[in-house]
Amino acid sequence: MALSNNVIGAINFIAVLLSVPVVGAGVWLSTEPDNSCVKILQWPVIILGVLIFLVALAGVIGGFFRVQWLLVFYLVVMLILIVLLSCLVVFVYMVTVRGHGHPEPSRAYLEYNLDDFSGWMKRRVRSPYKWDRIRTCLSATTMCPELNQSYRMAQDFFNARISPLQSGCCKPPTKCGYTFINPTYWISPINTAADMDCLQWSNDQNQLCYNCDSCKAGLLANLRKEWRRAEVILIIALIGLICVYLIGCCAFRNAKTEDLFRRYKQGYT
Repeated sequence: MALSNNVIGAINFIAVLLSVPVVGAGVWLSTEPDNSCVKILQWPVIILGVLIFLVALAGVIGGFFRVQWLLVFYLVVMLILIVLLSCLVVFVYMVTVRGHGHPEPSRAYLEYNLDDFSGWMKRRVRSPYKWDRIRTCLSATTMCPELNQSYRMAQDFFNARISPLQSGCCKPPTKCGYTFINPTYWISPINTAADMDCLQWSNDQNQLCYNCDSCKAGLLANLRKEWRRAEVILIIALIGLICVYLIGCCAFRNAKTEDLFRRYKQGYT
């Protein structure tokens, strides 16, 4: 029994370690400017990671110190957390399965259309109240001024691999036909009827294209890219937790069998 409990404790310590990348993924998302402005995914990931850590720690204590009710608590609650983590992984995949960028002639960067994204993601930015808060947060970042420092010539900018957020918010849509002065200052549009965003563009450095649908689409594309990276970490942690949980269940069952066999021998003698 003691040996099986030690095995359970050691196995659960691996679960404690697996909680670290889950929390780390949430913390990383919270440090990204776009995620910090939207505040959707990072807190569920962080909270789930912390709960996994605490429950796994309870399993470690229950294993090494032979506290049976802690082991039962671990087995029940960890199963619930694994299900929740699985649901989160599936949810992230479903809402980010759409939203690829579109190439433009003579441009290295991509442009993004709001209608290409899932309905759930679009609802996060279509509410005027929500977008006003997000827009204010985005305009306070340095992502657009950084373009002016990095690209002086038009061709250098056209060949640049800028982020989806910069593509959507810091410049007008290419189809409008604006003339490049610098990355955040454009004049003389050729076709303002090509898209409503063509009329939304402003050379005011506090406005730019933050009111454009292309900015909302660029934000969602940025979120999609970062959420997909976080999802890889969550999937790896999930697979590890499932393996640890199954091994822990087997060890717990063996420990109970050993205990029953020991009691049977004591009663027989």
